[in-house]
Amino acid sequence: MGYDMPSRRFVLKAGAAAGGGLLLGLHLPSLARATAAPAAVDLEPNAFVRIDTRGTITLILPHTEFGQGIYTSSAMLMGEELDVGLDQIAVETAPPDIKHYIDPLLGDEATGGSVSTRADWVRLREAAAVARTLMVAAAAKRWNVDPATCRVERGIIHDATGRSLAYGDVVSDAAQLPVPANVKLKDPSQFKLIGTSAKRIDTPPKVNGTAIYGLDIIVPNMRFGTVAITPVKGGKLVSMDEAAARQVPGVHDVICNDERDAIAVIGDHMWAAKQGLEALNLKWDAGENGDVTLETIISAMDRASHNKGVVAKKEGDAAAAIKGAATQLSAIYQSPFLSHSPMEPLNCTLHIKPDSAEIWLGTQVPVRAQKAVASVAGLPQDKVTVYNQLMGGAFGRRLDIDSVEVAASIAKHVSYPVKLVWTREEDLRHDYYRPYYYDRVAAGLDADGKLVGRTHRVTGPSILARWAPPAFKNGLDDDAVLCAAETPYEIPNEYVDYVRNEPRAMNTSWWRGVGPTHNLFVVESFIDELAHAAKQDPVEFRRSMLKKNPRALAVLNLAAEKSGWGSPLPRGTGRGVELQFAFGSYLCCILEVEVTPPGEISLRRAVVAVDCGMTVNPDTVEAQIQGGLILGLGTAMYNEITLTGGAIDQSNFHDYRAMRINEAPKIEVYQIRNGEKPGGIGETGTAAAAPALGNAIFAATGKRLRRLPFGRGQLSGT
Repeated sequence: MGYDMPSRRFVLKAGAAAGGGLLLGLHLPSLARATAAPAAVDLEPNAFVRIDTRGTITLILPHTEFGQGIYTSSAMLMGEELDVGLDQIAVETAPPDIKHYIDPLLGDEATGGSVSTRADWVRLREAAAVARTLMVAAAAKRWNVDPATCRVERGIIHDATGRSLAYGDVVSDAAQLPVPANVKLKDPSQFKLIGTSAKRIDTPPKVNGTAIYGLDIIVPNMRFGTVAITPVKGGKLVSMDEAAARQVPGVHDVICNDERDAIAVIGDHMWAAKQGLEALNLKWDAGENGDVTLETIISAMDRASHNKGVVAKKEGDAAAAIKGAATQLSAIYQSPFLSHSPMEPLNCTLHIKPDSAEIWLGTQVPVRAQKAVASVAGLPQDKVTVYNQLMGGAFGRRLDIDSVEVAASIAKHVSYPVKLVWTREEDLRHDYYRPYYYDRVAAGLDADGKLVGRTHRVTGPSILARWAPPAFKNGLDDDAVLCAAETPYEIPNEYVDYVRNEPRAMNTSWWRGVGPTHNLFVVESFIDELAHAAKQDPVEFRRSMLKKNPRALAVLNLAAEKSGWGSPLPRGTGRGVELQFAFGSYLCCILEVEVTPPGEISLRRAVVAVDCGMTVNPDTVEAQIQGGLILGLGTAMYNEITLTGGAIDQSNFHDYRAMRINEAPKIEVYQIRNGEKPGGIGETGTAAAAPALGNAIFAATGKRLRRLPFGRGQLSGT
């Protein structure tokens, strides 16, 4: 039966039938129960699996789907241990429940950081194996045979007597048995499903338009609102023309939050709300951040970067090694503020009542969303029901709950359900941005061109200190130095430190591959600078430092071979290499570009070799790398967030570009299979983009670019 989401038509019907509460759920089991006789006794041996007497196997997934393919990959983990096909598994998003659904790697019920498969690799298989063990025991008891003589294949089979039972036939009996504390997992040599290129189970409804995203939600008696937030962080509303807004046909309410930094107009439909908001003619007081510009932020970071930071790595004596080196290099790299800009703008539908609340949205952090509404509405947390929906992209944006807080601060003033939608402009100008980073690096080469020492000082804000304060220990943000403190290379003397510097007027947060995305640009670009100074080939220079790292060397060699590294290229073209160990995976990207005389960059070809250990679904790996690389390349070429007078300058995709189809390179992905535990994959491609592109531009032009984005006129006249 696979993943079967209710259509929009079903949503409307269900809402009307509910008469005011509910709606819906993407959950197949909920839909099945509404249309068929209730099951007798379900088997629910743990929080992740439920099997009913009809044989419906439901995976209660602790992670959420926003395009990464986790519904399919996680269903494959469960299907493998139950020995069933994906057509026998339904997927249901887990409710807010930190006790049962905490991600052990993130320390929260959250989806992000390329950890989902790593977190669920064992626990979902164990959950399924528990159910399998119970059902086999129940069948064996019914047949009066040794459970060890039974096997499973879309049900339970006893070969010696030729008998078989469907899973649904034994769940009632199995539910009466004690849950085993220890179960045996399949040996990887027995895998039938894991490692195959299974088709994504969420593709059909997304293609035919029946999938339900947060923006699609309609509930009975609902009205639509759109919001305006102070353009400058810390600003307040000074004046508005409320009467003009209320004259717009369809407008019902104009509501300012208690802090007077956000205001919403609510109407019969989005157009009325939008027209009403424009009619308000809002005037804001910018407050103390009205003088902030990107230049003032960079100047503050530059000053801060001269201070000694918190030590992230100290091995040998890097300063002495560099001082005594035959060749010394130093450089400053800068990485810009970036917006998430998911295709589905932020939205949240709420119905806050005196004694309870319901919220419908797509969120990466359902417990935080629940807590936010409870706090704003003054309700106990368990009185807030969260219906988590599919997300039209996230890239980390929905790891924060500011939009939920704003929506709750508005919705608590009305008695009806309201859907608050941020326009694209409001979304882009009030993002929690990928931080600006300012990096100072230095290194030394001996007379033979060998790297003898390096230093790297990362200066920037700490997301960890805000988002997960207990993880911010002794002033060190581990994410800010990821892939800077630890590289794949063998280097005798290294010193890496971190200087925290919070920019004025800016909120910062996770972006697709925050730490590695910024640090790999710095580290891998500077490695290329060192190779050039040593008069060595960039691939050979890297190989010389990988003698003790066979997995990294293998991806480097594979990418070099497949790309034709070293073969001649036309004038104005070049290849750039990037190597990484990030998110638990090894990856090498070699990018081929052409730079025209006016400085225009053309992406010709990308070759990626990846070793992410045990691969669950090779198609997902390939798709994630392709999508991540395209996002990263587009961002590296075009995008940065700037400020004037404390307000964000960019407003939509005309001045914050997404890469177009005709601009994307041909991408080849080669996967190394092995028995290592799975590594993350969702952010590796994004992290590879900027360094591979920068190094390719240098190979094509001889010009080293140390500040992103590259397309900001830095190649004019090349």
